[in-house]
Order: sequence, then C-alpha cells, then structure tokens
Amino acid sequence: MNAWGPRLHHTIVSAEPAAMAAAALVAPGVAVDYPQDFPSLKGRPTPARLAGLAGAMRGYDLVCTYNWGAMDAVMAHRTYARSLGLPPLVHHEDGFNEDEAVRLDPKRNIYRRAALGRAAALVVPSTGLETIAREVWRQPARRVRRIPNGIDTAAFAGPPDPLALPIRKGAGEFWVGTLAGLRAVKRLPDLAAAFESLPPEWHLLICGEGPERAAILSEAEALGIAARVHLPGAVDPAKVVGLFDIFALSSASEQFPLSVVEAMAAGVPVAATDVGDIRAILTPENAALLTPPNDPHALGQSLAALAADPALRARLGQANQTRAREQFDFAVMRAAYEQVYSTAMGCTF
Repeated sequence: MNAWGPRLHHTIVSAEPAAMAAAALVAPGVAVDYPQDFPSLKGRPTPARLAGLAGAMRGYDLVCTYNWGAMDAVMAHRTYARSLGLPPLVHHEDGFNEDEAVRLDPKRNIYRRAALGRAAALVVPSTGLETIAREVWRQPARRVRRIPNGIDTAAFAGPPDPLALPIRKGAGEFWVGTLAGLRAVKRLPDLAAAFESLPPEWHLLICGEGPERAAILSEAEALGIAARVHLPGAVDPAKVVGLFDIFALSSASEQFPLSVVEAMAAGVPVAATDVGDIRAILTPENAALLTPPNDPHALGQSLAALAADPALRARLGQANQTRAREQFDFAVMRAAYEQVYSTAMGCTF
C-alpha cells in the first residue's frame, strides 16, 4: 500500500476489529478507510449473511481477501458475483495456525474448494501452499499464483544498531539469534536444548512475544544455561538481525518464513529445521545444514558446526545475502502483485 501511494484507494475490513495495530504501518499519504458498518466476517454462512457480505462488496474495482478468516466473504462473492455484478476477487493464503499446522481440516478444505470457484486468482507464497491449492483445494493451475514474500533487502544490509536491544554483546561473545512469535509451533524450547552444547562464549537471543515465554525460560533453567539465554521481547528486525552470528529457526511448521530471508539479507548463516520452503530459500550449501523438525540434537549439531567455523559462517552469510537481494527483494514481489491485480481488473494502475 505504501509503495503504491496515491495510485490506489483502500478500504480495510478485519475479522478482528479490535486488533488493528498494523494500521500504524500505513504511510500518512495513503488513502485508506476503515469502515465500521461493514458486515462481520464472522458467523454462520447463512444465505442472508452471505448476501449482506456480497452487497457490501459492490462499487469497488478489486476485492482482496486473506486466509481462512475471510473465506465467508469469498463464498459470498462466489454465490452472488454474477447477480450483483461484483468486482473481481483475488484471494491470498499465507499459512496456517496451530489448528491446521499438522493436519488440514477436511471441512475447511471442502469449503475453500467451493468458495474459490469464481476467484480471479489465488496467491500463495510457498511451494507447499501451491501444492495444497492445486491438489487439496483442487484449484486449476491458471488460477494459482506463487509469489514469494519480499523484503527491503537494503534495509537489512546496513549496519545493525546495538542500542536496539536491551543487552550488549560483550567482547569475545557470539550470538545465536531468532525472530519468532513465542508460540508452541515454533518449538523454541527445542532451540534452547539445541543451543545447550555450544561453548560458554555463545549466547542465545529469542526475540519476540507470546505465550511460550515461561516454557522457554523453564527449559533454559533446567539445562543450566539461563544466564546465556535472553528474551528481549519484540524488536525491529532490520536493526537487530545483523548482530547475530548465526540465525536459528526451530519450527515444526512454516510456509515461507520472512525471518530467514531477513537473516540472509543481513549476511547471516542459518541453522534451521527443514520445513516449508526453507530449503528452496537458502543457498544450496546452507541448505545442506537443515535438520528434521522436532530433533534438538540434530539442530544442535548444525549450530555447533557453524559455531566452530568462522570461515564457513562468513562464506554462507555472503552467499545468502546475494541470493536474498536477487530473488527476494520487495521490488520483485511488488511487481508480481501488480501483475496479478492488473490482470484481474483488466487494467494497469
């Protein structure tokens, strides 16, 4: 939205009206409305409720919907688009919560399959979701568009800011760091267990907020490494990730984790579980260090190999940075989205 600036006028509706913190990220010059009278995206998908949702979509040039929480709006569009002359709709899926991280909900699969029948496009960021879209939701190849997530790689290539964290790296210290919501699916106690065998000059920083904070600290205490495990809370990734000597990810499930791309853009090597698109994101040499999920011992071996070899860390970090700049820059992603939206609307903007 910020990059498109005055070219587009946006209307944003949330299934969680009380959770609108992301609105603060919209630039002041961007034209955007947050209507309070739009029909709720939650509720039973009765014909009357779907008709109300459909009627509220009239008058726009394009409707963009996101994830399962907006699927009733997609179904409303499918049901009433022709009779009400609704604008084209592009749906986006970027991953699953814990309730579908291991096994997709069969009822939701059927509902998605039906609702997406009139969508102009279905946008996904990962090869895993692309496969699900085609094979499980049975979407035709012409409808599915895979657009990898992009970042401002230049912002991560600059010098990090040591003052952006409440702790300081001491002389002769090294940091393993991660950026993650402190949720069960991230398996962060596993990361503490994997880190445990590293030499005493190494410290672990787990940056983020969430309900697993106590479990992580408890695991660190049980392992006797509490003094070397730090949870500084939420941070600005662009200011912090370049301070890490190794970036680590211990998740049991991912799709296209931006945190890995951010670490790459900062020139940091990665030790991670082999989930989602991480193998395709990393350079081949760094991908060789990936380990199975839910295996702290294997992840610990990857961390130890990187910790013991500064030349390997430097080589992988430089290669990662080049790959991030060439394949995952924000400009590449934005151009792909513009193509999808322009095609759906039948015009350029």
